[in-house]
Amino acid sequence: MIKRQHYMMNSRLLIGTVLCAMPCMPAAAQQYPNRAIRIIVGYSPGGGVDVSARAIARKLTDTLGQPIVVENRPGASGNAAAALVAKSPPDGYTLFMASSIIAFPSLFPNIPFDINKDLAPISLVAMGPSVLVTHPSLPVQDVKQLVALARTKPRQVLYGSAGFGTVTHLAMELLMSSTRSELTHVPYKGGVPSIVGLLSGEVHVLFSSVPGVLTQINARKVRAIGMSTLKRSSALPNVPTIHEALLPGYNTASWYGLLGPAGVPRNILELLSTEVGKTMKNNDIRDDFVRGGFEPEGTTPEAFAAFIKSEIVKYDEIIRKANIKPQTD
Repeated sequence: MIKRQHYMMNSRLLIGTVLCAMPCMPAAAQQYPNRAIRIIVGYSPGGGVDVSARAIARKLTDTLGQPIVVENRPGASGNAAAALVAKSPPDGYTLFMASSIIAFPSLFPNIPFDINKDLAPISLVAMGPSVLVTHPSLPVQDVKQLVALARTKPRQVLYGSAGFGTVTHLAMELLMSSTRSELTHVPYKGGVPSIVGLLSGEVHVLFSSVPGVLTQINARKVRAIGMSTLKRSSALPNVPTIHEALLPGYNTASWYGLLGPAGVPRNILELLSTEVGKTMKNNDIRDDFVRGGFEPEGTTPEAFAAFIKSEIVKYDEIIRKANIKPQTD
């Protein structure tokens, strides 16, 4: 009997020692989520980032059992919203729906956060190819003819963009530097104003998101001549990629992804990443994204972190080759 009591006492001591040696998980992380979660969007309602955030929010509200609230905080090309999240408590209750512009830190040297240190990647949500469209009056039928015209009449062809430092800006800079052609940049304050400028003939050509010009393409108000990604868009299967038509390896795209502040507990990152992945496999969600011209994703935090780093390297090279000066105001 004494031996048995001694054995049981030693067993309890051993179990207690092992449990004490295990890393302690904060109580908040163990109970997560137990209140509403915010997803901060750095743009006005209605754009691709906002639409993606709200689609994720609706589904996660169901699966996590807590309200997911989308807050729009436009300003500074989305960097103001990123800075807000970077400075938030790392508890998983304040998240950031980023766009690809976050991978262009060399264009914004004064932003008050470091993408590599102050934000924790959770999951890539969706990829969106850009489509190269021209005004019908421009005498070109494909990308080769556009490049030939730009070489013949340097800087006389005007191209619009959604603004300085956007994917629609850098996509054209990559095309120009890769083909040694020259077009003149006319930046607008957003994708919709740039499309209005194209329809009016104020500019001759631009890159746009697919949903932004799909109606105009189908109505033949603009001409689609190339896709920016390696694969054709399921929404525009007859439009060749620039990669296949002229420049092997040409690849630019808008993308959206979910991040939190650095220091969010690992179990919370993994939970959110898993649930985002499940959401992007949901048939209704996938169909909505595909109809909007986006390719649904869903990745691990590690895969998304590696993707962001590769995007920073790619666009730093584009910015350097094009000699684009940083925006300092």
